[in-house]
Formats: sequence, structure tokens, C-alpha cells
Amino acid sequence: MATYQTFPDVSLKLLERMREARERTDAIFKLLPPNSFYERPIAERHRLIFYLGHVEAFDWNLLGGPLGLASRNPEFDKLFAFGIDPVGGGLPTDVPSDWPQIAHVEKYNRTVREQIDAALRDPEREHAGGEAISNDELLQVAIEHRLMHAETLAYLLHGLSPEKLIAPASATAGNGSANAEAPAQRMVPIPEGIATLGQPRVEVGAFGWDNEFGEAKEFVPAFTIGAYPVTNGEYLKFVEAGGYATEKFWKPEDWAWRSEEKLDHPHFWRRGSSSDARGTGARWGYRSMFGKIDLPLSWPVYVSHAEASAYARWAGKKLPTEAQWHRAAYGTPDGRERTYPWGEQLPDATRGNFHHERWDAAPVHAHPEGASAFGVSDLLGDGWEWTSTVFGPLPGFEARAFYPGYSANFFDGQHYVMKGGSARTDACMLRRSFRNWFQPHYPYVYATFRVVEE
Repeated sequence: MATYQTFPDVSLKLLERMREARERTDAIFKLLPPNSFYERPIAERHRLIFYLGHVEAFDWNLLGGPLGLASRNPEFDKLFAFGIDPVGGGLPTDVPSDWPQIAHVEKYNRTVREQIDAALRDPEREHAGGEAISNDELLQVAIEHRLMHAETLAYLLHGLSPEKLIAPASATAGNGSANAEAPAQRMVPIPEGIATLGQPRVEVGAFGWDNEFGEAKEFVPAFTIGAYPVTNGEYLKFVEAGGYATEKFWKPEDWAWRSEEKLDHPHFWRRGSSSDARGTGARWGYRSMFGKIDLPLSWPVYVSHAEASAYARWAGKKLPTEAQWHRAAYGTPDGRERTYPWGEQLPDATRGNFHHERWDAAPVHAHPEGASAFGVSDLLGDGWEWTSTVFGPLPGFEARAFYPGYSANFFDGQHYVMKGGSARTDACMLRRSFRNWFQPHYPYVYATFRVVEE
């Protein structure tokens, strides 16, 4: 007969992290007045009311069974279980009246939290499942899933008109850094060396999602890489040079998408400015989280993979591979690899724009203490960075039995690896092995890029 470790043996640190993660998502939902919950800021995604129930339903569907709990609302457990992959399948056609009232979802959320929390703290309760499952692992999955959705919610809400948000008292459009001068871009030489992707499965106590395991050491020939992500100021030159109207810079499938969507500028840009004080760049505005500002030339540009690839071709360069990005970020001249670009010290606000500190980007040169051993800056935070690597398994990949589709459903050749993190990325996901991914025609995320020459 199988024996089980009781949930009360879960560390108090993890229970505290769960509380903090809940506070993150609760704070996001406080930005929404009641009518905004039924908005759909991104056509390919669910209405916002779905996400109000989803983070709790995920916790319930993950933890309820192992805790031996009986559901009090199976309908909501199912309704809020799964989001929508923005690739294929057509756009959702539901209407607001198809969804439950906010009060009913909030009651469901309270009930789920009360049941789970009581069980987590019950010293007499044991697992009800048929296999031993690591308590720490399950809770860490729940915590990081919630924190991922805190970021997802941020970019979803970013698509609403400012009047449909309740801005925090401390929030200002652009966070006060929009007028900073952009640094001169330069290419940094990276010598040949080894890049280590993933992490070994045998490392005791290490947490990661399934796609992070299966360590791969890859030899990377010498190359040069941008010292900074491509800024709005640099990308403006591509726009003004007719980059969106020149087919040769785009892959055929990307050009077809650009043409169908009638795109001629990045998603977060707006025509016209809030003032004309700064000349050329001020012909364009920018949708910051809580209002429109002049185009912040020193911030990283947020674009889709298709747009990033087109810019790279226009510039006569390429997007980095995942291994090249790792080599530039974590490698050193003597061949050792660092835990973080700057070294072994844990992330803090001096190293980059991450961990929910800001609602918008920062100038790409604002955190020199976060630079890598080779002098490459702004690698963690400020925007996920596109690579040219198609998302796929590392050697020895094994899906988790309790979440088999987390990564495997996206090993379809239609998604690209992203590295780094954004302003809304929690510090726990800045670990070296973490891999994000999106399909190439999804322009809504906080995703930027830098270019390489081989």
C-alpha cells in the first residue's frame, strides 16, 4: 500500500509564497470596475471574467484530488479549467451573458481557497491519490501558474482603454522614464564556448517545469550580439524606411499575416502624440498601462516574432538562437557559467526591471548592474526576448503525469522560445533554465528582441 507525505509537511515558506501569489492576482483584479470583467481585450482570448475563476479552478483541479476534497461546484471547476491557445481554431464567439455573475465567481473563489487552506493545515489529512506526489512540487506548480497569469492579466488589461481601468493611486502613465535618451546601440563580441540549456533532473530540491529538464550542453561558435534589446527608437527607423510595406523582409507566412491584419506599426504604438516636444519620435504615441504618452525611444520595442524577424533581415542580421542567448547572458570569458547574468547574487531592483515593480518598460540602459560578463545589458526583465529557436523538448524530456500537456501540446513547430522576462515577471521565474514560448503572430505580450551577427 502506498504511503503519502501529508500536506502539513509542506514548508511554511511555500504557504507564504502562495499567499503572496494570491495577493498578486487579487491586486490585478482590483484594477477592473465591474463592467470591465466582461471585456475581451484580445480577440483570441477569453473574456476577463474567465481569468477571475481560472486561477482558483486550476488550484482546485490540481490540489483537490490529492487532498481528498469533494467539489462544491463541479460546473465551475470545468468552466474555468482551460484557457485558449491563440493558434488556430477560430475566434471565440461567446457573449457576456454566457458567463456567470461576478459575485458567483467570487463566492466560488472564496470556497476553493477555504477548502484548500484548511486541508493544507490539517495535520490529520493524507493524500487521497494513488501515487505519491511531492507536496512541494504541486504547490510550486500552483504558485508559478498563478504568477504567470498575473503577467498574462497585465498584458490583457493593457489592451483596455484607460477609462476602463481603476489606476492605482501611485500609477503614472509611463512611470516617469518615457523621455530618457536612448543609448547608442553597439554589437558585443561573444567568444566561442559552451551554453548549458535546461537543468539536470537529479538536482535535489530544484523546481522547474517539464520543458526545463534534460540538460543540454551546446557548443556555440563566436558571434556578436546587441548590447541592448532593440529600442522603440531603433525600430522607428525600420517603420519609417517602409519595413512594413516591403515584402522581402518577411517570411511568406508572416507577410500573409501582416497583410491580413493590415499592420504597419507595433501593437503598443499609437499614431499621433500627446505633445510635439521631442521632434521625430513624437509623431508616434505609445499606449502605456494607464494612458497614452509620446513614443518612449529608450524603451525596448514590443513586437511579435514575425515583426522581430523582419527587422533583423532589414538590418542584415538575425535573431539569436536559444543557445546564443544563453552564451551571451550566462557565459564568461573563462568558460564558467553564471546563475544570473550578473553573477550569483539573487535578483533585486538594481539588476533589472522585473518582479512587478513597474507597469511599463524602462530605458534599456537603466540597470547597468544587471549586465553579463561580456557587457550585454537588460537581459532579465523589461521584456521577454524572442529567439529563432522553435520550442521543443530538451533531451530526456518527460511530461508530468498530473499536467501532461503543459509543454507537449506546444511542441508543434509553431511556437518560438523566449528568454529573459518582463516588468511583470516574478523573480522566481528568472532562473536560467526557464523557457517561455509563443507563436509568431501574437503581438500582445511584453516581448522584445536583440539581433546577432555570426
